[in-house]
Amino acid sequence: MENKINWEELGFSYIKTPWRFTAKWQDGQWSHGALTGDNQLTISEASTALHYGQQCFEGLKAYRRKDGGVNLFRPDQNSQRLNRSARRLYMPEVPEEMFIDAVEQVVKANEAFVPPYGTGGTLYIRPLLIGIGDMIGVQPAPEYLFTVFCMPVGPYFKGGLTPTNFIVSDYDRAAPNGTGAIKVGGNYAASLLPGQEAHDKNFSDCIYLDPQTHTKIEEVGSANFFGITKDNEFVTPQSPSILPSITKYSLLYLAEHRLGLTAIEGDVFVDDLDRFIEAGACGTAAVISPIGGIQYGENFHVFYSETEVGPVTKKLYDELTGIQFGDKEAPENWIIEVL
Repeated sequence: MENKINWEELGFSYIKTPWRFTAKWQDGQWSHGALTGDNQLTISEASTALHYGQQCFEGLKAYRRKDGGVNLFRPDQNSQRLNRSARRLYMPEVPEEMFIDAVEQVVKANEAFVPPYGTGGTLYIRPLLIGIGDMIGVQPAPEYLFTVFCMPVGPYFKGGLTPTNFIVSDYDRAAPNGTGAIKVGGNYAASLLPGQEAHDKNFSDCIYLDPQTHTKIEEVGSANFFGITKDNEFVTPQSPSILPSITKYSLLYLAEHRLGLTAIEGDVFVDDLDRFIEAGACGTAAVISPIGGIQYGENFHVFYSETEVGPVTKKLYDELTGIQFGDKEAPENWIIEVL
């Protein structure tokens, strides 16, 4: 099957791979879990995941190195974030050792589907935790299912590192003390309509402002925002309703320790975009997407360029992807060599 994949033409879509991992939580403990070839989940019609949104997920990637080996990038951070989500939704945590072992098993079992080095492709890995069993009341589920599956994906943006434009949305992505900081499906379901409205106006996606004052940038679609100032600052929003992006925190570290920038988490006021000479969105899927311009009301603000990526954004992208693919030295504990 793998020989039929055109690695150069991979998009970002579901491809069934041979193996995935599943484990069940019953009677207060997790089963050992195992690989399975079945990509269908059979659950009760009364499962809380279906009715009350008791589910959360993660996204990470495996990267083919030049020597043919395979890297994982900071899976411990994905494990910790999944467990923060689980605690907020009153679900059992997945032990970090179990999480990382499951991811490694899935990568090794599907190693033939990790795209070759140099194609720009990666193996996208999706851990998923859902409440299952017979529970029609608004209560925590009696049982839980943890599964990890994967698929080869190409670059998220086919045009490469090319700037695109975004529009500020009137919708709120999350409530001030709600679930914005955890990775739950409901956050993404709520983003579909605003995202489509942005696409209908020929923008890549929409930008969400803080739900309390509607004055500060929080997220760019399903990614985190960052800006570069003329004073060599790397600035990214800080808010209790922003999903803590592993890519963002990696870039904060690299901006300071590799590029010598001042790394700042703080307020990013939407009426003060002139302070930034470059801007971008960052996340696991896209890595970095340069922002050409932002439409806010009647005003359209252009950063570095609508057609060319800024030099600092390019350096950050090269540094991060170089670490992920094993071409640059990684900070301690950032890389696990699976193969």
